[in-house]
Amino acid sequence: QVQLVESGGGLVQAGGSLRLSCAASGSIFTNNVMGWYRQAPGNQRELVAGITSDGTTNYADSVKGRFTISRDNAKNTVYLQMNSLKPEDTAVYYCNLNNRRSLWSHKDYWGQGTQVTVSS
Repeated sequence: QVQLVESGGGLVQAGGSLRLSCAASGSIFTNNVMGWYRQAPGNQRELVAGITSDGTTNYADSVKGRFTISRDNAKNTVYLQMNSLKPEDTAVYYCNLNNRRSLWSHKDYWGQGTQVTVSS
């Protein structure tokens, strides 16, 4: 079992910055992907950014150049630095860990979500 604990959400003005953190604990496999998803009311949950165990990253087009994902493998922690925030970024942000036991055995774990609100 894996537990994900998120922090760093809050209210920020447009153009401001916020950093989210997510610490994972439990049975975490060496091969895993950690990422951030977000969901606004009426919308589907969407990938914001992901990062593999070896540091490979990917981003949603809407956040490229503004957000940076990073991780500290020693702490099993993933971060999302969000700059130049826009009202459209307002959503509940969820931390995700995809535990990759093998190529054919993956399991997803989710944090409780943290609210990010960007005011105009």
